[in-house]
Amino acid sequence: MSEKKTKNIKEEQFPQEPSRRSFLNKLWIGLGIFALLEFSLLVIAYLRPSKTGVKSGDHETIIEAGLVAKFPLNSVTAFIRGKFYLCRLEDGGFLAVSRKCTHLGCTVPWLDKEKRFACPCHASAFDIKGELIHPPAPRPLDLYRLFIENNMVKVDTGKRIKRSGFRADQVVYAKKVQT
Repeated sequence: MSEKKTKNIKEEQFPQEPSRRSFLNKLWIGLGIFALLEFSLLVIAYLRPSKTGVKSGDHETIIEAGLVAKFPLNSVTAFIRGKFYLCRLEDGGFLAVSRKCTHLGCTVPWLDKEKRFACPCHASAFDIKGELIHPPAPRPLDLYRLFIENNMVKVDTGKRIKRSGFRADQVVYAKKVQT
């Protein structure tokens, strides 16, 4: 058989395979399109307004913590849903303290034996009122607005209140029922 016939027979049996270069070109084009699409989605997600536009007066941000009598004096109760601690002071007053450290935003656990909040990231420490007792945190823990209606403790988690120090007017007390 002639060489020409042999070549035609091979082409019929084995069509020309794509070269490595053409395969890599198609791969790079595909990856480029994928990267462009991913970048576009990232830009759109960044520019879209956030869905956290719940106003602080809305019922969705108000958490009913429980009855006043449920919380013993000088105690701290964690509320996972609202991301705060409800602190009942020795004098019976309440504070709703944020769980985020004011240094780098780490979650600060309450150490009941030591009666303090201790940041696991950089060893900042805070007392039951959220006051700074050991830096590097720059200021006390933030608060949430707290109010008591019909002997029910309620916390508005819609907006954190940044503070520079503890003030007595930050503590909320239950009104005494006169008989």
